Amino acid sequence: MLRTRLAVLLLLTACCAISRGESTKPNFVIIFADDQGYGDLGCFGSTKIRTPNIDQMATEGRRFTNFMVASPVCTPSRAALLTGCYPKRIGMHQHVLFPASTRGLNPTEHTIADQLKSLGYATACFGKWHLGHHPETLPRQNGFDTYLGIPYSNDMNHPDNKGKPRIPSDDLWRDQASAVTQWNTPLIENEKIVELPVDQRTVTRRYTDRAINFIKQHKEEAFFVYLPHSMPHIPLYVPEDAYDPDPANAYTCVIEHIDAEVGRLMNTIRELDLSDNTYVIYTSDNGPWLRFKNHGGSAGPLRDGKGTTFEGGQRVPCVMWGPGRIPAGTECDDVVATIDMLPTIAALTNSKLPADRKIDGMDMSHKLLDTDGDSNRDEYLYYSSQGQIEGLRQGKWKLLVKAKGRNRNNKKAQPAKPTIHLFDLVADAGEKNDLSQDHSDLASQLAARMKELDAEITENARKAWFKKP
Repeated sequence: MLRTRLAVLLLLTACCAISRGESTKPNFVIIFADDQGYGDLGCFGSTKIRTPNIDQMATEGRRFTNFMVASPVCTPSRAALLTGCYPKRIGMHQHVLFPASTRGLNPTEHTIADQLKSLGYATACFGKWHLGHHPETLPRQNGFDTYLGIPYSNDMNHPDNKGKPRIPSDDLWRDQASAVTQWNTPLIENEKIVELPVDQRTVTRRYTDRAINFIKQHKEEAFFVYLPHSMPHIPLYVPEDAYDPDPANAYTCVIEHIDAEVGRLMNTIRELDLSDNTYVIYTSDNGPWLRFKNHGGSAGPLRDGKGTTFEGGQRVPCVMWGPGRIPAGTECDDVVATIDMLPTIAALTNSKLPADRKIDGMDMSHKLLDTDGDSNRDEYLYYSSQGQIEGLRQGKWKLLVKAKGRNRNNKKAQPAKPTIHLFDLVADAGEKNDLSQDHSDLASQLAARMKELDAEITENARKAWFKKP
């Protein structure tokens, strides 16, 4: 009789846990900003932009100060996050996709969503996709149950990218109605355009609304929400209640609006009593678009920004939150990258990745959960926005080999010798002091290793999806 009562008690306890959403499998939310710089969060040093909600995530979680993306531009960076691969390995390395592009992420690739869906997770993507707008390449063909968002960047027009406004960014900001009068960017639900043009003033909030509703609907089961925001990629827009008409404050308004929406989502997770079983990751796809000045962000202490292989282009702010799992108020200075997210999530769910393909990411779960321990990663490759190999980090050292173009006035002339840089990133995160002449042997060794690693990726690269003629 006692054993029977105990069995009933344990069963009731398990049922109560399930009713509170305490799945044995952890939930995952990845929030991926667009073109947000290393210095654009309060917890990463910004004194102008107020981000109390993301800062609170950092207070309760961990900052990653050497968090890297695999490309300094959108499409290859997003491909790397989802697949755990350098973009060149999956044929997604050659710059960004446009409305007339005929390629995309091959649905035969294995994504984070594929991995979690195979474990019974409910999966959703709400936001900017930019991995192919053709039906064969959209999120539902890559592991997601549902999708709402724009298929490419918010400065691109359906169907052929023509008719884009030739109006200064400040004027577009002053005229917020230009979101629907000057642009023709589509909003897609699953595989169908449902709004053309999308009202870019409201998309940040609408993506978050959908994410919140999805979490509420699936609170009693394991879920994965991928929330890749369209902003702060230009053009910049916000709802009326977040708007400051002064263009000097445009970028600040957008980041603070994103932060407020992060706060709404985090409050939902807390109110549903899901905190102890949910990981939330906040980061960006590449560095800030500096040439847009007050419409672009800041790389903080780092050199340069979007489109470059200097640290400002590929080192991004990252906060990971998971109360009871990730130690609160801590930071990790080791190199961790978006390509590590797939194998790390596999480890956190005690699941195995497919054995039939090579990926480049590493299991960094110990870097989320522990304050001590050596890093799995000692090397990291840097590819240009066009997909050319340009650099290698090994320990504290970073080599960059930047090729120079041909002389436009003498097309028969051989290209000039590449410029070689060598930086000690521990002592010089801003890449101000080139040490290549002082350590020429080391520079040569790193260059040889960089070529060796790139050659393996090139030889074993898989094909992107291409639209048949």
